[in-house]
Amino acid sequence: MQSMQIRKLVGRGSATRKYDLLTVLGTYALSQDRSLQRQVLRLICLLTARYNWQSDQLSVGQAEIARLWSVDPRTVKREMAAFRDMGWLVEKRPAARGRVTLYGLGMARIITDTRGTWEKVGPDLVARMDDNLPEVPGADSGYVMGGGAQGAEVIPFPQSLPDEPAAQLWADMARQLHAENAGTYQAWFAALRPAEQPGYLVLHAPGGYHATYIRTHLMARLEAALARVAPGLGVMIAG
Repeated sequence: MQSMQIRKLVGRGSATRKYDLLTVLGTYALSQDRSLQRQVLRLICLLTARYNWQSDQLSVGQAEIARLWSVDPRTVKREMAAFRDMGWLVEKRPAARGRVTLYGLGMARIITDTRGTWEKVGPDLVARMDDNLPEVPGADSGYVMGGGAQGAEVIPFPQSLPDEPAAQLWADMARQLHAENAGTYQAWFAALRPAEQPGYLVLHAPGGYHATYIRTHLMARLEAALARVAPGLGVMIAG
């Protein structure tokens, strides 16, 4: 499916589709906080300068990216890890001696995360981008449909069992967080896993950067969502 989506970005009409992708990335970024805006701008700059649209390949050394972004190599390492965590970049080949990491675009995840902002550009873009929507498995009681009748996306929410109050709390919070901002939910909240601790809901992140980003930028949203379903309970991020 990933290769099919990339092939739609080459060949006849490909120039329009490339600009559409860059447009939705920019529109999505402008709907987010300043930190995420800067992060997405860096990706747009990198794609425009070095991404090979025909082969779906991005192969650039950290030193070159640092010059392009006017940052130090440590920032590059952190940001590229963030794009992998988000699913926007997919590692095709790891770095080795004399060879840099080879990435491809995580088109399915980019499309899913930015879908909520397409209508801000216009119905013509929505119609074109709908052709690139990823296929998703059938829905069950743990899924909700979003995006309207055409080009609907299936959003998985955490499943809860009667003996898992933490999972139930997180499922209730997840629906609120997705309703507030689907893109942020998919990028940062969807991967969290709940656990219980006296007085707290503990959410386990998939990695250290993921956890740090949420603590720094998104804790207020989590706390507000938890306060609506379980007043007096605290929330902690582990990872």
